[in-house]
Amino acid sequence: MTIKSVPLEKAYRLLNHGPLTLVSAQHEGDVDVMSAAWSSLLDFDKVTLVLDSSSYTRKLVEKSGYFVLQIPTAQQASKALALGTMTKHVEKDKIARSKIEFVEISNGLGMPYVANSAAWILCEVIPEPDMLAKYDLFFGKIIGAWADDKVFRDGHWELEGASDALRPLHYTAGGQFYLTGKSLIVKNDVSKLNQLESSLDVNKDE
Repeated sequence: MTIKSVPLEKAYRLLNHGPLTLVSAQHEGDVDVMSAAWSSLLDFDKVTLVLDSSSYTRKLVEKSGYFVLQIPTAQQASKALALGTMTKHVEKDKIARSKIEFVEISNGLGMPYVANSAAWILCEVIPEPDMLAKYDLFFGKIIGAWADDKVFRDGHWELEGASDALRPLHYTAGGQFYLTGKSLIVKNDVSKLNQLESSLDVNKDE
């Protein structure tokens, strides 16, 4: 794995396929990581994130004003599930028990970055106290982004040659995940639209 910086104007591409994320934060040496299915893009350089008021990670985000969104891979599925079911309020050794490791990223403000992820997005909290109080909704401005160049290069996901272990995760419920699948590249050619739709028609053999 080689971690490469992603230009900020292309950082949105890391999230726009809707993967599960891991949220990490730290304040004065206190670190936590939790799974978050409810994180998404708001704009090209902004994200939204729902963190329940009872979560330990939220307290660290509120204190520090920063958080990191990691995009875990299939090889981290069991850890992602564990991080979504444990709370540091009860399991003080949550990080050790979930066997999470961290990697240092240059110019990453000393934040905790979960090792072996596909990508990392550093965000600064945009204060919106009313939305936070009413909906537990955080807004973040993307101020840094990095990716494993095995799966993301030149501003694009490159998963065709990647093993299943390196694919991003999509979570449904009850421990069930889906992996990011095949690439489908569509040229902006209206004359070929019917041909494409015909080739993808799931009912044509019925």
